[in-house]
Amino acid sequence: MGKIKRALISLTDKSGIEGFASELIQLDIELLSTGGTAGKLRDAGLDVMDVSEFTGFPEMLDGRVKTLHPKVHGGILNQRENKKHQAQCSEHGLESIDLIAVNLYDFEKTIADPDCTLASAIENIDIGGPTMLRAAAKNFNDVTVIVDPVDYPQVIKEIKETGNTALKTRFRLAAKVFALTSKYDTAISKWLDKVDVDDNVFFAGEE
Repeated sequence: MGKIKRALISLTDKSGIEGFASELIQLDIELLSTGGTAGKLRDAGLDVMDVSEFTGFPEMLDGRVKTLHPKVHGGILNQRENKKHQAQCSEHGLESIDLIAVNLYDFEKTIADPDCTLASAIENIDIGGPTMLRAAAKNFNDVTVIVDPVDYPQVIKEIKETGNTALKTRFRLAAKVFALTSKYDTAISKWLDKVDVDDNVFFAGEE
């Protein structure tokens, strides 16, 4: 198992991220990030590359498209010991992303506001986050995925010891991902079941 060389961090809950990211940098791990997370890391004096620079494609559509790109998902999903995968990565310029620290737009907090509109709720349905999380969890044999800041210390401890996390740890963290995304989708589904949409009322954006 190779060492972790690159991490992607994109968080709604940014608690403890400065310390975690700082330790990753001290371990010679390159950091990729998006939007507010990248800004927070830079404010802490940390060197971080925007995902848009990594992919060569800008964030767009009011932030709806940030990480939905083959360079991100190919970087996550390639099997490191699969020669065919590695040949395709080399052919298309895909570089591995070995660690993902992501949590999701707080949909439940959004809909708890009595003034929440359907349009606001829809905009707080996270797309890129769950997609990255599920990709990383599926490829837990090669990728460490973190959805909870409580797991930062264990991950750092293991990387310091071996350059990577233990397979048992990666499997445990992957299981947490699927529990989270299942709960997240259930909350969305239950809320939408209660909504009565008037074709003349719903308006999600500006022309």
